[in-house]
Amino acid sequence: MKQFIRYLGATVFGLALGISVSLSGQENARSVLSQYDYPLLVDIMDTIETYYVNQISRDELIEGAIEGMFKKLDPYSGYLSHQDLINIRDTNRGEYFGYGFEIASDDNLIRIVSPFSDSPADKAGIIAGDTIIAVNSHLVTEMDLNAVLAEIRYHSLNDLPITLTLEHSDRLSYQVTIRPATISVASVQGRWLEGDIAYVRLTSFQDNTTEDLVKQLSQWKSPKGLILDLRNNPGGLLDQAIRIADLFLAKGRIVSTSGRYFDANSDYFASPQTLMTNVPMMVLINKGSASASEVLAAALQENGRALLIGETSFGKGTVQSLIPTLNMDSAIKLTIAHYNTPKGHDIHAKGIEPDIKIAAQNTVKDAADMPIIGSEQRKTQLEDQTLASAIAWIENQK
Repeated sequence: MKQFIRYLGATVFGLALGISVSLSGQENARSVLSQYDYPLLVDIMDTIETYYVNQISRDELIEGAIEGMFKKLDPYSGYLSHQDLINIRDTNRGEYFGYGFEIASDDNLIRIVSPFSDSPADKAGIIAGDTIIAVNSHLVTEMDLNAVLAEIRYHSLNDLPITLTLEHSDRLSYQVTIRPATISVASVQGRWLEGDIAYVRLTSFQDNTTEDLVKQLSQWKSPKGLILDLRNNPGGLLDQAIRIADLFLAKGRIVSTSGRYFDANSDYFASPQTLMTNVPMMVLINKGSASASEVLAAALQENGRALLIGETSFGKGTVQSLIPTLNMDSAIKLTIAHYNTPKGHDIHAKGIEPDIKIAAQNTVKDAADMPIIGSEQRKTQLEDQTLASAIAWIENQK
């Protein structure tokens, strides 16, 4: 069975939180004095400092020890520097610096989850599902996932170009050299389709995504149907996904989380207030729909509010939290829980199965590529089989 290791890191921690909850800094700020003094670790560091053939500092040894600890954990957990924290805050505001793509590891193959619209990766022709063969002439088969991420991150932080050798699903290989850039991502993009159908694409879950979605929906009067496009949405903030699910659900569980830490165990339920009640709803998903987007899709599907159409989703079912360190200018990003769908399903490494399965015909890139007017709209719908099927389903509803 394939073992999926998901990680969203090629955009300088791009949407690094995936889905997240927050823990208080006070909970983490434990006393420096511990019941353990780790004499073995200290002894090993002392011995290396004294006898190793090359001089190495205590700081370097401590850094290596920290890296070693996280190698024992899942790839979503890691130490974040002050700059990493700044990058994450920028990302949650819809802006970050990087190449504009995300990667995942699947049976030792490192694949592109999705390029962001108008990013360096998008402009270079990289598409969702491409396999990375080499990074800067280093074969990926000779590098583990962490090494690939480190190489990409180093070049991005230092504003350096990176050369990637990739392979499309049809086995056609190609090479691109791209430079990092500041990328702005509007998380909510909406259009009014012919036939009085409202279309909204959510590209990620940022600080203001729910607020922006409410503003978009309030502009439309009495749509005959609503299409929510979550394709190539890698996730983001869990609270935003929960709030958006609550907009469309009058009752029922949205998601539950479970972990060893007390506050990691939570149940989230819908409140009675809803928007677009009784409006037929379709949700578009594909293999690039991950994390928080899967939480939203599963909540709408399992509560009977919407049908899902497209491909099986990504399959990331873990929860990460940012926990401040003692010096407060860095943090630990740690997996603290698993989440389950409203009916108790664990979708990690499995994904969510759509109600109507349609293989991807093309990658959704930008709202500008989506419906406009007249013949251009019809042309777009025909080219996008998933969207066309969703429109047809809504038009057939009474």
